[in-house]
Amino acid sequence: MTKRLIHVGVGTFGRRWCSEFLAANIADGTVEVVAVVDVDETALELGRRLLGLPENRCYTDPQKAFAENAADFCTIVVPPNYHEGIVDIAIAHGVDILCEKPIADTMEGSVRVARKVKAAGRKMAVTMSHRFDQDKTTLRSVIRSGRLGKVNMVSCRYMADMRKHMAWGALFRHTMEDPLMIEGAVHHLDFVADFAGARCQTLYASTWKPSWAEYAGDTDGIVMMTFENGARGIYEGSSSAAVGMNDWYHEYVRVECEEGTAILSNREIQVFQRQELKRQRSREGEGQKIQLITQPKWLNTWLIERFCNWLDGGPEMETHVEANVQASALIFSAIESQRTGNVVNVPEFIERHS
Repeated sequence: MTKRLIHVGVGTFGRRWCSEFLAANIADGTVEVVAVVDVDETALELGRRLLGLPENRCYTDPQKAFAENAADFCTIVVPPNYHEGIVDIAIAHGVDILCEKPIADTMEGSVRVARKVKAAGRKMAVTMSHRFDQDKTTLRSVIRSGRLGKVNMVSCRYMADMRKHMAWGALFRHTMEDPLMIEGAVHHLDFVADFAGARCQTLYASTWKPSWAEYAGDTDGIVMMTFENGARGIYEGSSSAAVGMNDWYHEYVRVECEEGTAILSNREIQVFQRQELKRQRSREGEGQKIQLITQPKWLNTWLIERFCNWLDGGPEMETHVEANVQASALIFSAIESQRTGNVVNVPEFIERHS
């Protein structure tokens, strides 16, 4: 059954939601957009044209949009500090929620939102889109097949040249305190944990802003993690790199396992299997190349469809809000680690904010 939705946010990324993610699901009858909301009238007009809506379905006031339009769910694509306010409106009108990451702009806010949603009996999921990209999904299938054995270590490298003002697409990223963690590593640490196959136990982070980065907050960082199953994780991230060697959607990921290694680099995957040798040596580029899984939808386009299936009684979303508190904990414990210089026990961190 086609689901009716209210879309909130037509900023830089919100436009992509309108032109790509929502458009594909409108075309096949998965969703119908009944209203669009943005406080900026120019952005709102663009959203109206992209979604093909009449002017009376376009709103600068979210309260009015929800009051005047019956909807099954809403999509929230606004800066993180505005998420909770829109969630409150959705709950008040009995509307389920599909929200961009992170849940909120603080750990306290993330836990509070999860509690509100549970108390109201609503369904909410967070679009951790990069975990559901074609290359990461294929790598996950290799790891979870068991062919390489137990995971020992996961490393991820993200290097993007977005050092110039507004290069990261929106002003709020250039003025916020921790852009790498909240807007970048929120995805990367999430899929490192996913590949590790367990919840993060401890985390240590160091973040900084190079002199050439035209940002208010830290654009670069290194994070080290231990997981409950004994695996380890390491993350190198930069949004001020010189040449963009591993930009968005082209990250480098290496998963070291008991019986082999899997490498994802610039959307290509290769696998190295351990042989019956006393000592084995391998070289990147000479492994078994793995063909990427194919399907009609990826990223948020796929997540919208999965969310609609969940509303229709299908499987619960992996990124439902209670589970996604873990993803929020990774970035906010990393920020705490940077500020205190200490290793953070992640379960204790979550408990402290609960």
